Amino acid sequence: MKTLISLYLKNSLHLRKPLIAYSISLHFFSTTSSSSSSSKPKIPLADYLIKKHSFSPEAALKASSLQTHLTNTKNSDSLLSFLKESGFPSSHIEIMIGKAPQILSFNLDHNIKPKFKILLDLGFSSTEIVEILTAYPWVLTRSADNTILPSISALKSVLGSNATFVKVVKRCGWFLTCNLEKTMIPNIEILKSCGIANSQIARYTYSFPRFFLHKPESIRNFVKRVDEIGFDRKSKIYLPAIRVISSMNRELWDRKLNLFKRLGYSDDHILSMFRSTPQVFSVSEKKTEEITKLLLQRGNVDISLIVNNPVLLLCSVERKLKPRLEVFDLLSSKNLIQKETSLVSIIMSSETKFIERFVLPYSDELGKHIYFRLQVLKK
Repeated sequence: MKTLISLYLKNSLHLRKPLIAYSISLHFFSTTSSSSSSSKPKIPLADYLIKKHSFSPEAALKASSLQTHLTNTKNSDSLLSFLKESGFPSSHIEIMIGKAPQILSFNLDHNIKPKFKILLDLGFSSTEIVEILTAYPWVLTRSADNTILPSISALKSVLGSNATFVKVVKRCGWFLTCNLEKTMIPNIEILKSCGIANSQIARYTYSFPRFFLHKPESIRNFVKRVDEIGFDRKSKIYLPAIRVISSMNRELWDRKLNLFKRLGYSDDHILSMFRSTPQVFSVSEKKTEEITKLLLQRGNVDISLIVNNPVLLLCSVERKLKPRLEVFDLLSSKNLIQKETSLVSIIMSSETKFIERFVLPYSDELGKHIYFRLQVLKK
């Protein structure tokens, strides 16, 4: 069954001329570039959106803060009607126009519909197209031939499967607004030359998409710094280390180092933790300090426990550390903790194993308030 979008496109796309790649420029808005354009009356955008298309005053004012006037409402009327008939709720249309009011001046048949067809041909549903373009309406401002299609090709070459491609674009539609051939692809080639697997690069494209938009010379510098620290290029944490290094400037890096030292970690401790779990440097300074003090104030915990298990610094304080420490202390006070059971094993065990091993058998001993709290956290 054909969607509203595909039905609407059917009668116009096969008749259209070859796609004209319009750019966002004064071509659409200038009132002084030619005598014909200067003779056209200026129409206040906010008034037009509110009176003719029932926009909320807030949405209309947001759009008019970026573009104050229209000189011709023919394209605008056509675009807004098309969006409504294509399944875009009014609230989503307001968001789109508030972000990118310039699309109101674009030619519907030559400039807008072809981009909808590209997304349909890629396998996106009408609902997914609404989702993508509401979040990233700037896709409609880019040239199909010069930006969107090359970006699609570049992404697919990295991600492999169409399912992964769809997943990434739904999350990061702005990929389709970038020249990935000049940004992302050179960076990926650098990473591949370091021995990083395609599968890991694909995962990071989804999890840390903006990492790949650094300048190639910056990526080379990040790689150099990670190599100097002594990471093995064959290690699975080699790419995470590069990504973490890329996420902070020298000033922030030095501030993190000083924080660790102030909390009692030696240079060797810091280096050891970063080499085994580079993500510890991505943890906020507040959380790093809170977890370190929470563990060390117990008295029977030495800083080496954290150094040897730096993943502890990645735990949620309220949803994991505090409740599990409370369970550990209660069970210990009742001599119900077996000798081979360590504090780390309680904290780091999976949610299911933790509940099965340390909660369910001791529900009476733990008390109803703790049992209930842990069950709520599990959800």
